[in-house]
Amino acid sequence: MIAATVAGRPVPVSDVDAREAVLRSSPQVAALPRPHTSEGRQLRRWLTQILVTERVIAAEAAALGVTVTDTTPPESALLPDLTARLEIGSVAAAALSDPLARALYAHITAGVDVADGAVADYHRRNPGRFTSDAALAEHLRGAVRRRAFRIWLEQRRAALVWLAPGYEHPGDPRQPDNIHRH
Repeated sequence: MIAATVAGRPVPVSDVDAREAVLRSSPQVAALPRPHTSEGRQLRRWLTQILVTERVIAAEAAALGVTVTDTTPPESALLPDLTARLEIGSVAAAALSDPLARALYAHITAGVDVADGAVADYHRRNPGRFTSDAALAEHLRGAVRRRAFRIWLEQRRAALVWLAPGYEHPGDPRQPDNIHRH
């Protein structure tokens, strides 16, 4: 049985099982939902998203000739705080723990920059938040690069990934375990 395909290559259910088993053998097991419940199925859907994203990244890095080098940025440079992790999304943030994903991020976002006008506008609206224009520009550059990578990754996943029934994205409103309550 397959949970998904990435560029036509299968992602076996056994890979999702193995990833879940690793989580369930960790000290944080008490924080996980019980298996075979709605929340447990949602966890498996999220793990599937992680697996397919890792494979999309590997395929795209190979296609683009991207490899890990001594200039590959550390995770902390790309995701310096919780806000950055929220901006890019939990799946992409999890993927960026891998050096190959960070090398691909650097490649994809190398030409992405923030305009001087955006820096000046932000500074005018938020005086005193940053002590220097350079620090502000770096902050804004990080945000626009995270956005660019997130959009690029979503497009590549849309083009390369097929998800089997039961392994849909956890937020897909068509899957039966997606409930949104206030």
